Amino acid sequence: MTDSLDAPTEEPGMAEVAEIPAEPGEFRSVDAQVALTLDAAVRPRPVRVAISEAQGLLCAEEVIAEHALPGFDQAAVDGYAVRSVDVSSAGQEPVQLPVVGEIAAGSRQPRRLQPGQAVRVDTGAPLPTLADAVVPTAYTDGHQAKVTVHRPVPSAGYVRRAGEDVQIGDVAVRNGDTIGSAQVGLLAAVGRAKVLVYPRPRVSIVSVGDELVDVDRTPSVGQVYDVNSYALAAAARDAGAEVSRVGIVSSDPKRLREIVEGRLLMSEIVVVAGGAGGTIGDEVHAALSDLGRIDTTRVAMHPGSVQGFGRLGPDSVPTFLIPGNPMSALVVFEVLVRPLIRAARGTRNPHRRVVSAKLLSPVTSTKGRRGFLRGQLLRDEANGEYLVQPLGTSGAHLLASLAEANCLINVDEDLTEVPAGEQVKVTFLAQRG
Repeated sequence: MTDSLDAPTEEPGMAEVAEIPAEPGEFRSVDAQVALTLDAAVRPRPVRVAISEAQGLLCAEEVIAEHALPGFDQAAVDGYAVRSVDVSSAGQEPVQLPVVGEIAAGSRQPRRLQPGQAVRVDTGAPLPTLADAVVPTAYTDGHQAKVTVHRPVPSAGYVRRAGEDVQIGDVAVRNGDTIGSAQVGLLAAVGRAKVLVYPRPRVSIVSVGDELVDVDRTPSVGQVYDVNSYALAAAARDAGAEVSRVGIVSSDPKRLREIVEGRLLMSEIVVVAGGAGGTIGDEVHAALSDLGRIDTTRVAMHPGSVQGFGRLGPDSVPTFLIPGNPMSALVVFEVLVRPLIRAARGTRNPHRRVVSAKLLSPVTSTKGRRGFLRGQLLRDEANGEYLVQPLGTSGAHLLASLAEANCLINVDEDLTEVPAGEQVKVTFLAQRG
């Protein structure tokens, strides 16, 4: 009935949230917070790079072709270059033509074809003067001295005309286009060795918490592995950023301020995980407040409602303070940080694709907050309808279920329950292959 990247591994159940309800007036809306952060997007200055280094970046210029593509009339198949008029009667009876030479691909020796003659050509070989068509070898007996042609070809048949693909003065790659493999090939085809591009925005990821240890150490009682710096660094790379994973930083105010101040000088975006909410959040806010204004607020979303955002340092670098809980941190990153990275890259639409899907199991949500619940997006093979299966059975802390998810189910702020069978908005978390 359905297909998916991976079928759900959990039994259908009620997806719940473990957050304390609050009055809507106490929160800033998700849309307002997204608008606030996107307003801070600054695109890095364009740089000129070799085309071999340009893949995945956005073009920052109109690349005008200075050479035609192809640059000359050439054979589209192996065969015989002819005048089409000389083989026009081959449909009624075979036509014999003397073969007066051969032209290989890459040949720079000019050759002139006389009426009633043929020249053997390889695919990509330049056509001799007066030839206007190529008879494929399959239409002939293949002889090298005198070829018999069994089928006619029209003028320009099996010929790639000069400028047929790109003419001099055409725009080969446009400003704002993402440079993929085809664009790299086209740049090479029109003779461009370098191209002006917008570089990937530089993102620094900092984890704060005296309870954290790196993954190469064994945690003591009360300690946990640093998940955030690894997970968020991966998420930032997936969004198209150049990432610096700073790792664990002590909550000591002086040390934290020094680290963040240094990162502001070499980043377009800074993310501090573990710097929102509670005593540690107050300490982080105090340590960074003299670098610029940080707006610590509650956003009408769950998980991850408590967070902070500011523009710090002399260059007003967008800086996020996000929850230390890895699940919440990844959701806040997805909703707020990822669009900023995409906007800083110059992407026309920085947001993920959103589709409507039928809910396969009921979900609950917190009134007054927009829910972002883990789900597995499926598709009904019979009618093409999108279906979504909620994942996880409680709370914002289930990182394992996020690893199983390929989407986030969006539940409006005014809903507390959505029954199975209802249509919901789903953000598709496309993964790079």
